Amino acid sequence: MLDGGEGQALFEEMNRQPLRCRVQVILPIEKPYDYLLPYGPDGTQIELEPGQIVMVPVGRRILPGVVWDGAADENVPLKKLKGIVGVSEVPPLREELRKFVEWVANYTLSPQGSVLKMALSVPQALENLVGQKLYCLVVAGENGEADAGKLRLTSARQKVIDVVTDSGGWTLADLAREAGVSSSVVKGLEKLGLIEGYFEAPDFFFPSPELDVKGPELSPDQKVAADDLAIRVQDRTFSTVVLDGVTGSGKTEVYFEAVEAAMKEGRQALVLLPEIALSSQWLDRFKKRFGVAPAEWHSDLTPALRRKTWRAVAAGKAPVVVGARSALMLPYRDLGLIIVDEEHEGSFKQEDGVYYHARDMAVVRAKGCDCPIVLASATPALETMVNVQNGRYERLILPGRHGGAGMPDVELIDLRFDKPERLQSGPGWLSQALRGAIRQTLEAGEQAMLFLNRRGYAPLTLCRTCGHRLQCPHCTAWLVEHRRFRRLQCHHCGFSAALPENCPSCEAEDSLVPCGPGVERIVEEVKLLFPEANVALMASDTMTSPAATKEMVDRIQNREVNLLVGTQVVAKGYHFPYLTLVGVVDADLGLFGGDLRAAERTFQLLHQVAGRAGRAEHKGRVLLQTSDPKHPVMQTLKEGDRDKFLEIEAETRARGHLPPFGRLAAVIVSGPDEGELDNFCASLARSIPQIDGTQILGPAPAPLALLRGKFRRRFLIMSKKSIAPQGIARSWLGQLKAPSRIKVVVDVDPYSFL
Repeated sequence: MLDGGEGQALFEEMNRQPLRCRVQVILPIEKPYDYLLPYGPDGTQIELEPGQIVMVPVGRRILPGVVWDGAADENVPLKKLKGIVGVSEVPPLREELRKFVEWVANYTLSPQGSVLKMALSVPQALENLVGQKLYCLVVAGENGEADAGKLRLTSARQKVIDVVTDSGGWTLADLAREAGVSSSVVKGLEKLGLIEGYFEAPDFFFPSPELDVKGPELSPDQKVAADDLAIRVQDRTFSTVVLDGVTGSGKTEVYFEAVEAAMKEGRQALVLLPEIALSSQWLDRFKKRFGVAPAEWHSDLTPALRRKTWRAVAAGKAPVVVGARSALMLPYRDLGLIIVDEEHEGSFKQEDGVYYHARDMAVVRAKGCDCPIVLASATPALETMVNVQNGRYERLILPGRHGGAGMPDVELIDLRFDKPERLQSGPGWLSQALRGAIRQTLEAGEQAMLFLNRRGYAPLTLCRTCGHRLQCPHCTAWLVEHRRFRRLQCHHCGFSAALPENCPSCEAEDSLVPCGPGVERIVEEVKLLFPEANVALMASDTMTSPAATKEMVDRIQNREVNLLVGTQVVAKGYHFPYLTLVGVVDADLGLFGGDLRAAERTFQLLHQVAGRAGRAEHKGRVLLQTSDPKHPVMQTLKEGDRDKFLEIEAETRARGHLPPFGRLAAVIVSGPDEGELDNFCASLARSIPQIDGTQILGPAPAPLALLRGKFRRRFLIMSKKSIAPQGIARSWLGQLKAPSRIKVVVDVDPYSFL
């Protein structure tokens, strides 16, 4: 292919006008740029279709871009245009995805190039691949040397076998990297005849799941729901269905039937999970049901596997993808079903870069793909249930637990009267009632779990001499003590420091004391109270990888652990048959603080945690320690009346015209100089428009007024349901240009108010 200058000169000699096209590059820019089409060896321009991925010069860099829809501006002088320098061999982005990128950019007020970058998130996957030696598994028994069952494989060799068993088409370097071994191990297996090399361009794929394999016996309610979803998939039309089932009702097995239906139609299925790295049980259930692992998409993937998965998805050779919210942006060849599991989870909201909620955007993408979307949860979001009531969404109900298991009994422990006793080592945090319940559970040979949604040992460390509190130097946040590592850590920016010997303020010795409990402190207490128990801690600090999570889950399932202490990671759909007691150390945590969804989030989290108890033949029991037992959240949890809670919450929100009965958009302004920031915010405040049905509040310091070294101020746009805040924000903020050091971010439909 000729470069742009040579091709253009040849075209001009032939008195022909060079052709141009629009290209959207992956930079934070609003619209596509115009480029000259590339030239072939014969000097003629190569025509490209919308969606093709190309490499283009931007300044001194060569960046990926996508040929975009619409005609280029013929009025731009040719001398200002640069030529496309490369065309990727990967399949073009489908029109459905291009329109989705435009829609997300417009809705979230984000640059279109920033949204496109999420779809082209693996630059290595865009490179053209030449013929090279690839490795795949030799079917056991095809020759005398290929029967792995007759050989004693080392752990390193077994890792390679496991990788090529799941999927083929690996280069030597990628296979060694993915298996975590040296290339010599791969070559050794080739000599043994267990794997074989062949020469061709990689054909990235994942094995097809087994279809028509009978799954678990479904209850009548499950069968009705599964058949309904399968018919929707076969109809190839858009619909939004809420799969509303109590914890343990078998929602996963129901939507597996829909996944199978999508594959029978030759279409791909996407399952979004809130914590993909913590879903070892889900993956095990999928393998058991379909015989193979699905393609995974999350931040823990190696670069090699990210490239492989992206290419397989684009080529339609990844039948099922399970992933975190970013999996929604992958370039599916033919998406026939979307599942959003635990749709109420706040982690589906992305709050950096492009601010978007994956659940809501998934509904939009499903509509563009003409496929059904299933929102599954035992505690659907209030927004979701209002959409059901308004007829926008349909609902399928699973009213009972699978296998006849009953719902756990929920009891409230009033900490005003049953106060935890002090221990020899310091304050205690478990009431007498909770201690007694744990003892009874352990004596019965069953498992107990204590839940506290606070990592570390203590959320605050202060000096008993002068009252100094240890604070993050970069954020408006206290440093959390992690006694396991003898470190203080900020959970917002990651700052870490050793626990000092003396007070940094008054230099008093041995004066620093921890205040309040974290899960590490609860572990310390239960080890003192129940020295015979096998105690384990399950938190994001300890579950640092999928392998670590699977190991812990296996230990609990094998009953090597009988007393589990955990944070919210334990509420993610795990099934432990012998877990009969759940104790919540501080049920009030998260109820207060000005967040409009505080009550809803607390109800959802505690309901999900409570749902871990009694999921098999053993009856479950849940004890909630609270200082406000009359609070509607506590009362409805005790009564097991989720719908009553939603009714109370809806009334409260409706009175304040808050979502889903009104619209919100947050404007976060940040910068390194507080004075400059306040001056700019004052200018914004003076230009606030007066619009009927709309109110703009602020500026006010954000609760985290200093975050990662940047000062922060917030405005809040509040509007009626019928008024979109995007247009208001666009016209208002467009009046003033922010100084170069000040960043302005708009968060439409905010979930966090920090």
